Amino acid sequence: MSITLYHNPDCSKSRTALNLLQQRGIVPKVRLYLDDPPTVDEIKQLLDLLKMDARSLIRTGEVEYQHAKLANPTLQENELVDAMATMPKLIERPIAICGHRAVIGRPPETVLGLL
Repeated sequence: MSITLYHNPDCSKSRTALNLLQQRGIVPKVRLYLDDPPTVDEIKQLLDLLKMDARSLIRTGEVEYQHAKLANPTLQENELVDAMATMPKLIERPIAICGHRAVIGRPPETVLGLL
């Protein structure tokens, strides 16, 4: 079983999700997405796997969200995706991917649904 985890080691939920997988003998491919940001196409693929729109994947509590005025309801999907590609801190975390399925690990135990 191959799992990729979009991981931020500074995030407690992300660390917990990684730990839960490792406790079950799963060694996920860890993508430190703040250091290796996903491209626009990768974000679109994530959204497709997660079955959600871009606005649902954005962390609205981040300072970058406020500064970029992303709460504006007239922004199009592609503008929000571009913002996440430019400012990956806006992407909700952690995200676990296994094959053609993906989940946001909030709560962290959600990642176990991929097993």
